[in-house]
Amino acid sequence: MGIHILAVDDSKTIRDIVAFTLEQAGYSVGLAVDGVDALDKLNKEDFDLVITDFNMPNMDGLELIETIKAKEDWKTKPVLVLSTESDAELKNRARAAGATGWIVKPLDPTALIKVVKKVCG
Repeated sequence: MGIHILAVDDSKTIRDIVAFTLEQAGYSVGLAVDGVDALDKLNKEDFDLVITDFNMPNMDGLELIETIKAKEDWKTKPVLVLSTESDAELKNRARAAGATGWIVKPLDPTALIKVVKKVCG
């Protein structure tokens, strides 16, 4: 089985664009609507990479990253943040929590695939 990626975003449009882009590049994609949904999916399936929005209801991207990195089985799992936020302080907080990288929306499909290939090999 190839690389399995979980895309987490409260916007259905963004989830659909990310899924389409990644699937066209040959990746398997699971979708979650927020951090709570993402944790539920992570408990049921094995994902190689998590791509998450920063600002979401119920559980935001920062809390999701912290939760992933706190769990022994998941702490080495790479997490990319895909967000409209470009503030250096937020990026630093995400990095400190364990984020592997940050991609600023609007989404550039070519850049997304390039980063995923770099992170997943």
